[in-house]
Amino acid sequence: MLRLVIPKGSLENQTLALFEAADIRLMRGSDRDYHGTVDDPRLDRFSLLRPQEIPRYVEEGFFDVGLTGLDWVRETGAEVQTMAELAYSKGNVGERGIVKIVLAVSDSTNITSVEQMPHGTKISTEYPNLTQKLFDDLGIPVKIFMSYGATEAKVPEIVDAIVDVTETGSTLRKNRLRIIHTILRSPTLLIANKQSWADPEKRRALEELKILIFGAVDARGKALVKLNVSNGDLEQVLEVIPAMRSPTVSRLAHGNGYAVESVVEKKVINVLIPTLKTKGATDIIELPITKIVD
Repeated sequence: MLRLVIPKGSLENQTLALFEAADIRLMRGSDRDYHGTVDDPRLDRFSLLRPQEIPRYVEEGFFDVGLTGLDWVRETGAEVQTMAELAYSKGNVGERGIVKIVLAVSDSTNITSVEQMPHGTKISTEYPNLTQKLFDDLGIPVKIFMSYGATEAKVPEIVDAIVDVTETGSTLRKNRLRIIHTILRSPTLLIANKQSWADPEKRRALEELKILIFGAVDARGKALVKLNVSNGDLEQVLEVIPAMRSPTVSRLAHGNGYAVESVVEKKVINVLIPTLKTKGATDIIELPITKIVD
């Protein structure tokens, strides 16, 4: 039985929704509980922890499998098995889902690159190790101050610059900060304890969980479109309908025509359905998809 840990905080709701879509139901007594049970024979229990802590706890074997960011794996230096990169972050699921760890300075400065940072620059960050490595590699001595939140509020009154995580950069811009360097592009990772990964029975269970989670991620933002079309209109329908690989086409049991179905991006449905209608499609149906497994 595997022990799972998922991130508490900004990724929490997206992660719980992802596991629900994967039919791996994580159950707690209340939203304030940090531990719960799992309705899945492969998983014994799960816990919620800050993503900063997850790589080390997985490394040490307190958990067999967990989700966290590449940023925290690099920051902690934890030795874990990366099972997969998942296309999701706090603001989206099913898109690229990558956040960035960036160096930002006040808009009032003339600094435009990391190489221009003066010796002795004061930097506030939750990523002291990544920050130190950046400036050690450049040979620029700086003073690093650990941040425990509201990092962007400390410039310029307390420190000269920050190293922080951003998805869109909007919070930094609102606080009159300008990004001058990207240290790391950080996806969400599915990670495993190396001893668990080496165990054949646990490895099989981990691989099965990966299939279900990937299936749920891949299905986000997609829908199944089904339609009927006459012999004469088939080719022009196939010209406009998108597909993951190729639409499925089969003859109708009765009548002169074909049934067509295809998985398409949800964001194009509002344009696609009227277009299909004008090309001769009839009986058009849109169906939700919960998993796609290649």
